[in-house]
Amino acid sequence: MQWNDIRRQAREMGVKTGGKKKFEVIRAVQRAEGNFDCFGRSGGYCDQVFCAWRDDCLAAVRKSA
Repeated sequence: MQWNDIRRQAREMGVKTGGKKKFEVIRAVQRAEGNFDCFGRSGGYCDQVFCAWRDDCLAAVRKSA
């Protein structure tokens, strides 16, 4: 998901995005949705196949490894 799309979604949910990094905003959106704020913390495995952030999350984990 593109950064502008993430920020738009966050703003729609009432999540402030100013001065935050992408992963911080995504985790804040996850919390606002009532989900675990696990973005980028999976260690390469994720069983949440319906998560909107899953592909970006796993890519971020692979990139940081």
